[in-house]
Amino acid sequence: MPISLDDLRPDAGAKTSRRRVGRGHGSGRGKTAGRGTKGQNARSGGGVRLGFEGGQLPIQRRLPYKRGFTNRLKAPWEVVNLAQLEELEFDGAVTPEVLHEAGITRGLEFPVKILGNGELSKTVTVHAHAFSKSAQAAIEGAGGTVETLERTDQWTSARPRSRRLPLNRELKQMRVGKVGGPSRREALEQLKQRDEAKEA
Repeated sequence: MPISLDDLRPDAGAKTSRRRVGRGHGSGRGKTAGRGTKGQNARSGGGVRLGFEGGQLPIQRRLPYKRGFTNRLKAPWEVVNLAQLEELEFDGAVTPEVLHEAGITRGLEFPVKILGNGELSKTVTVHAHAFSKSAQAAIEGAGGTVETLERTDQWTSARPRSRRLPLNRELKQMRVGKVGGPSRREALEQLKQRDEAKEA
């Protein structure tokens, strides 16, 4: 007997009928239609968004406060102290390349910052991406010079640690919203007058 397309059938259990709820007690899913009795999830459009934990701080916001969290956007500075420069034997200016060849820094892709721990008696010219005030004063006090290099590393566009705007910081210093402090409108007016006075 020849077989035609009309004879094709899916395997047993491959296709099931859609579950119809709220169609009477005899179906077993009447009345509350399998949603239980009252509550948020029993309502049309009920339920909570993904990651919602009833109003408490959700896990994605608690993570930075837990042990072991590493900010992957933080710039990994290579720190070099004055004591290391004092022990370093070299000819010419101190550059990131010289520091890397001496084994002081991990690699040339990291920005270098000079800190003022230790004493420096040599007259040196230091090229780095940042200097602390004490390190700069010590180098210049020994007769040397400092030159700040422009950062071209991949972390220059990283998110800063503080998201507070300078304006908000000034308003906080003016005690806006505190007892005896000015209102926000008054504080902004004072800042505006101060800026106009500087321009004049």
